[in-house]
Amino acid sequence: MLFRKARNFGRRVINRLRRNPGQPPNTAPSKIIDWKATLGADYDSWLRLRKDAAGKKVLVATGTGGHAAVLALESLVGVSLAARGAKVEFLLCDETLPACLMCLATDTPNVETFVEKGPQGTQCGTCYKPARAILEELQFPIHTYGSLLSPEDRAEAKRVTNSVPVGEISRFELEGLAVGEHAMAGALRYYARATLEGERYGEAILRRYFEASLLTAFAILRLLDEGKFDVAVFHHGIYVPQGIVGEVCRQKGVRVVNWSAAYRKKCFIFSHGNTYHHTLMTEPLDRWEDLDLNPEVETKIMDYLKSRWDGTQDWIYFHEKPDFNLSNIANEIGLDLKKPTIGMLTNVMWDAQLHYPANAFPNMLEWVLSTIRYFATRTELQLVIRVHPAEIRGTVPSRQPLMDEIKKAFPQVPANVFIIPPESRISTYVAMGICDSVLIFGTKTGVELTSMGIPVVVAGEAWIRNKGMTKDASSVDHYLNILDQLPVGKRMDDSETRRARKYAFHFFFRRMIEIDCMYPKQGWPPYEVKINSVTDLMMGNDPGLDVICDGILEGTDFILKYENRIESGPSKPLQEVAHAH
Repeated sequence: MLFRKARNFGRRVINRLRRNPGQPPNTAPSKIIDWKATLGADYDSWLRLRKDAAGKKVLVATGTGGHAAVLALESLVGVSLAARGAKVEFLLCDETLPACLMCLATDTPNVETFVEKGPQGTQCGTCYKPARAILEELQFPIHTYGSLLSPEDRAEAKRVTNSVPVGEISRFELEGLAVGEHAMAGALRYYARATLEGERYGEAILRRYFEASLLTAFAILRLLDEGKFDVAVFHHGIYVPQGIVGEVCRQKGVRVVNWSAAYRKKCFIFSHGNTYHHTLMTEPLDRWEDLDLNPEVETKIMDYLKSRWDGTQDWIYFHEKPDFNLSNIANEIGLDLKKPTIGMLTNVMWDAQLHYPANAFPNMLEWVLSTIRYFATRTELQLVIRVHPAEIRGTVPSRQPLMDEIKKAFPQVPANVFIIPPESRISTYVAMGICDSVLIFGTKTGVELTSMGIPVVVAGEAWIRNKGMTKDASSVDHYLNILDQLPVGKRMDDSETRRARKYAFHFFFRRMIEIDCMYPKQGWPPYEVKINSVTDLMMGNDPGLDVICDGILEGTDFILKYENRIESGPSKPLQEVAHAH
């Protein structure tokens, strides 16, 4: 009964979001940023700086200029690089691609119309022209997809798109470029699903993204053949067109820098070579192992982790007015607090499919279903599954709810398995805090839980894997063997917990680079640039921008030594927060 009520309520929430999504993240306002007004009296000086630039040549491959949050950050980076002497050029889509990152089924009034006409009749009008106007105001050279593509390119893209069998598209490579993989990623993101199964126009949408991937590859190949760039900077590093841009740049020997907005206010994550989703998994341990976890540093990270419970220091946050009352939580889901409990944290299904490579299991759903089957045989234990709130509160709400998939496999959920739906106000942190240990696939929450001393088992490619503080499953059998050893019966030892807190500080404060001149604001984009003069953007005036620009131009690590900025202050242990609430 609880499962059915929660599922039905979740569907109502999702349907309401679809009917009234507010300001969609992929819709551009008429003026994202007024750089002429921002630079003020320095505008003419800025133009001279840009024209005199003779340093390294940087391609800022924005592509989807209508993504307001992307253009706001990338124009700031472009201005800052040029202020340091770099020769900066931009890339935009001029209403050319038949599908892209800007397109979502939830924002498309009629999918059938999109299949026939693409984004040109809807999204493109709010994308290219406003973005071009902003960049022209800065007098940056602008390349466009349309100008880079010949009639022969367009015809070849059509021919290949229509000739490859649908089942082979995701594996298709163009001269070693994984264009099919990124086409599939784009189609899955469009539908916000882990598979295209059951979607009436799934094949047609996939072919649109396939054609867009091919056109992107042809355009970038020509751009790089016509002019040499030292480095290319662009958002995320997967999907269409960004994923293809990265494929071509790497093949042509152009350094790649990807970025994404981070959780903390004013912060962004930059990475070399590929999306940070992948690079953080293989980051060398010596980047953080020798960090001095002195009392000030430990206070800083523990205070921040406490703030994560209600999101007071973040601008990306998925919980709304969380309930920290343990009795309320136990009563809501029917949990017996006297029995040992194992927690389980999921990712959004389509997100996990694209961002987190499989390890012990082929995908997240199989991990969830296998775990439920296992716990059906361990009736002395309770399993609490917290479905990720981003299923309904994320940038792209999921159209494939995990609870529906569980119900298909288990019409009657085992009595010792309890599911907290995504719309529940139950605090994830309190719910997991009462658990003996927690099972995760790819969630970043593993970084936080280990800092609380909670044992964590990793079944996917979460960033906490291989850091020396979790049990990491390498196969299905290995995972089941780990489960056989549960409950753990104790918290992590002090040395493991301190190690976890070192990594947490590294992740949340050093890899999440704070830009002093980027301020949160209401509406979209969620941030804006505030400077007094162009001098604020030059070397030595904004430590975060210095790290970012040095990394782009010189290839140095995107690590801000935030420990040098910390002032001491009192802090309570994180475990005390639940009692305080």
